[in-house]
Amino acid sequence: MSLDGIVVRAIAHELRQLAGTRIHRIHQPDDHTLVLQLRGGGLRGQSRLLLSANPTYPRVHWVTRPQPNPLEAPMFCMLMRKHCEGGVIETVAQPGCERVLHIDIRQRDELGDISLKRIVVELMGRHSNIILTDPATGRIYDGIHHVTPAISSYRVVMPGSTYTPPPEQAKADPLAVPDHVRFTESLRLSEGDAPDRRLVDAYAGISPLLAREIVHRAAASGAPDDTEALWRAFRDMMESFRSHAYEPNIVDRGGRTFFSVTRLTHLDGGIRTFDSILECLEIYYGDKAERDLVRQKSADLHRFLLNEKAKNEKKIEKLEATIEEAKEADRYRITGELLIANMHAIQKGQPCVEVIDYYDERQPVVTIELDPQLTPSENAQRWFKRYNKAKNSITAAAAQMEAAREEIAYFDTLLAQLETASLQDIEEIREELAEQGYLKQRGGAGAKKRKPSRPALLCYTSSENVPIYVGKNNTQNEYLTNRLASPNDTWLHTKDIPGSHVVIRGTGFGNATLEEAAMLAAYYSRGKESSLVPVDYTLIRHVRKPSGAKPGFVIYDHQKTLFVTPDEERIKALPVRTVT
Repeated sequence: MSLDGIVVRAIAHELRQLAGTRIHRIHQPDDHTLVLQLRGGGLRGQSRLLLSANPTYPRVHWVTRPQPNPLEAPMFCMLMRKHCEGGVIETVAQPGCERVLHIDIRQRDELGDISLKRIVVELMGRHSNIILTDPATGRIYDGIHHVTPAISSYRVVMPGSTYTPPPEQAKADPLAVPDHVRFTESLRLSEGDAPDRRLVDAYAGISPLLAREIVHRAAASGAPDDTEALWRAFRDMMESFRSHAYEPNIVDRGGRTFFSVTRLTHLDGGIRTFDSILECLEIYYGDKAERDLVRQKSADLHRFLLNEKAKNEKKIEKLEATIEEAKEADRYRITGELLIANMHAIQKGQPCVEVIDYYDERQPVVTIELDPQLTPSENAQRWFKRYNKAKNSITAAAAQMEAAREEIAYFDTLLAQLETASLQDIEEIREELAEQGYLKQRGGAGAKKRKPSRPALLCYTSSENVPIYVGKNNTQNEYLTNRLASPNDTWLHTKDIPGSHVVIRGTGFGNATLEEAAMLAAYYSRGKESSLVPVDYTLIRHVRKPSGAKPGFVIYDHQKTLFVTPDEERIKALPVRTVT
């Protein structure tokens, strides 16, 4: 885990600028996260600080992108608002070199008396927590995650209990090592064999990533297991940390990213540097945490869509078997006609009759089974009824197969949209499925919210300064194509691949804008990971929705086709904003 005690030290140092800042508003976007809206102090305008006890991505950083705000605030959020909203941040501190932050807040209570509260942010993987305490008494008001005696015998995190810090690891403080002798003694006490493992075991706040960097720097001036070289590398790095000379950066190494507050010279790859560790963490965790949250929120939708798609695929298999059986329909007609032709030779009560098959050039004698309870004429009519039933079943099965294929295409489109969906996109997809009758409305009919008439759209600006709009789900696609776009705007969509509607506004653009729009269409589609993705483009006037078609489905003509390979870096370089 890269978020070690040294990174938390850098966070605490940066957050000390918040002394004197007022907490204007508190939101709780999900079960693990708080967002504090801050004003005043040394801040310019309003800033939002995110505190997350997410088991996978615990973190603290500024947040600039909008966060979901539940209509009904959770109980912990209500408690935080009661005790902290309107309060002023006095100090931000880190106890020792632990992954813990203390944010002390001064606030006037209902009686006008000044009280002091402490937000304890514990950034410890699956044991992470955000706890509101009274620093004078140590009493816990509440925690975002409750820890009962059944969960932990070491400490309890429940309202009214006494706050107990996380268990200490009995490691030395790396910032307090005075010399090579003490450094060597600490390493001898560790149980690891490799130098980096020994560093992690011996010192608090040092992650495996940071330990490998120390060993790498030692190897540059001597053997990696030479304690003198290791000490010099360790000493120089700790000296920088003591003076708060941090170098926040993110290294991209073949698709895997790492962050640190010092240069990671042991890693090859592209490096991006930052002036602020809080900005660095927002960039690093922003997409990862949102994708993780989107996966959690959309897991039930994803399962539902896969199940519905599988049902239709199974239905098509059964219909194909029905059509195969119905291909014998002509045989039923011929049998009936043979009975009509031989009516004079059949008596009621016969179990069967042998006749010559005049339809076969060999004219063989065939045996036809009869129902003894029926007259010869009724037996013939029975075969004609089977013929008509089989013939009709072919027509009905063909229509049902076409409907099932349309359902599969619809569910494929929604599955593709979930892959690039934001939290708001997921809710719009859920509402669409409810309106189409696939899902029940959440909260009943009385709780149904009015849909916004203008869904939010992504608007990119091309290298030629031309706006390019992207719809990420059917609600957005329909609004973009059928309402927002003008007849002379250019419409793009991946050819025969589920994806987004993309519209270039206006006519004054060149090949660069067209290529970038095609790349966006390919990026927001099932062809995202492919090369030479076919993208059709035509004018909006040639795009129309058939009567009764599924949401987002259109037909078009007068199209041309481009082949593009999505370039994520090029797409991320395009300016983008959300518009309604």
